[in-house]
Amino acid sequence: MTENPPPQGRRIRMSRSERREQLIRVARQLFGARGYDAVSVEEIASAADVSKPVVYEHFGGKEGLYQVIVDREVTELSGILSSRMRPELAPREVLEGIVVSLLDYIEENPDGFHLLAHQSPTAVRSETFATVIADVAEQVTNHLAPLMAQRGLDASTAPIYGQILAGGVGQIGQWWSENRGYSKEDTAAHVTNLLWFGLRNMEREPRLVTRGHSAPADGTPSGRG
Repeated sequence: MTENPPPQGRRIRMSRSERREQLIRVARQLFGARGYDAVSVEEIASAADVSKPVVYEHFGGKEGLYQVIVDREVTELSGILSSRMRPELAPREVLEGIVVSLLDYIEENPDGFHLLAHQSPTAVRSETFATVIADVAEQVTNHLAPLMAQRGLDASTAPIYGQILAGGVGQIGQWWSENRGYSKEDTAAHVTNLLWFGLRNMEREPRLVTRGHSAPADGTPSGRG
């Protein structure tokens, strides 16, 4: 037997934890759609059908609520990307998994990604998308170093390539979130194509051709690993 809806104007009673989750859900959508500065505590309270003091009671204000939401997004996205960097996976599978997982997250969580990818207010701790990408760079570096050593490349330079890979993936994610003219699958395939074959064809001793070092006449790299 279905329950009758509560009479109009009567608030649904929730436990403290249920109310907290409701406020987070409502505020996440508002912040994601309009940004931190454009959303007021009054709007959040109204959308959740509570009074302003309820928001302050749970989070101490708008800043506290925003911080909880951002922290959750950072934790979720970091966990998703970390799960794609398991040591038993083949290197290309790792790279492709990072790219695809980020685009999946953007597609399925546009509000959450908007929160991470845009600058947080100065009053809020800056754990945003840059934090996630920094973590990815560190993990990619740890994954790359032994692979580079196996191929006779200088493993001490792995942090450089880790930053390049993580930064490139992060940038394409932000770009794709605003430019959906290419499918997710095509975008991921092209990004993986560039990054993977760039890694496979790295020179053992790269040199700048514009700083007094000669290059082969045909422009092809020498000393590939």
